[in-house]
Amino acid sequence: MSADFWAGYLSGIIGIIVGNPLDIEKIRRQTKSHVTDKLYSQNSVAFMKGTAAPILGYGALNALLFFSYNRTEAILKESTSTRNAGWITWTAGAMGGLAVWVISAPTELIKCRAQMSTTAMSSWAILKRIMRQDGVKGLYHGGVVTALRDSVGYGFYFWTYEMAHYYWPSAREHDDASPGRRDTSKILVCGGIAGIATWASVFPLDVIKSRLQTQQHLHQATQSATPFLVYRSMLSKKRQGAWQITKDTYREGGIRPFFRGLSICSVRAFLVNAIQWAVYEWIMSEVKMRN
Repeated sequence: MSADFWAGYLSGIIGIIVGNPLDIEKIRRQTKSHVTDKLYSQNSVAFMKGTAAPILGYGALNALLFFSYNRTEAILKESTSTRNAGWITWTAGAMGGLAVWVISAPTELIKCRAQMSTTAMSSWAILKRIMRQDGVKGLYHGGVVTALRDSVGYGFYFWTYEMAHYYWPSAREHDDASPGRRDTSKILVCGGIAGIATWASVFPLDVIKSRLQTQQHLHQATQSATPFLVYRSMLSKKRQGAWQITKDTYREGGIRPFFRGLSICSVRAFLVNAIQWAVYEWIMSEVKMRN
């Protein structure tokens, strides 16, 4: 496999390990679920819940993302006379987002349900339950929303990263810091900004996706735990579609529920993507030096 594939794979795994505790809090706020509060207050290990699926899946997802992005960008640049157009970067990122859908949809589904589980149910147990109840099709519940989120989000992800690099203050190139320190700081900050911009652009879609993928699980939780306020679709025995969940979420409180959890998500996005880009760029630079 190419260097960008493995650089993306390793950086994706590291990003998941770093960001999982904040990701759990993001999902909890998006779904307005309080059934896990007691569990997390008593067990610090709970903050690593749901890491198995993304560690296995998101590493591959990130590898495929960077591989697809780089190849698509190269093709687009060869087919047009405009070499530095922002639309090329955005389109290549969007195509990369679509390419990873086959991995991201089931990974997100298993991760969200594992994170919202009030029992010690592993990602593997959740996978087996889904396959037993719904087959392979069940792994792609919420897949359309996931694909749309990934396509738009990764378009802005790569576009923002490249724009942040382009507009990085030129004065930095003449300070007293070592070149290595300057480059690392630049990558960390640009990667963090790209992460925040990505989630800000698709957060309402992510809220819908999270509620869509956890609705049946949370309905089951209400039957065995103390009742709590949830949106109407969760209380229905029949699964609701994305449009119905969107309407129910709006009835819950207008626009605000679509952005619940954005602050904690932004903190997570900055940390995770700063580290991911630093690891990715470091691996790519090491490969280039040895070649």
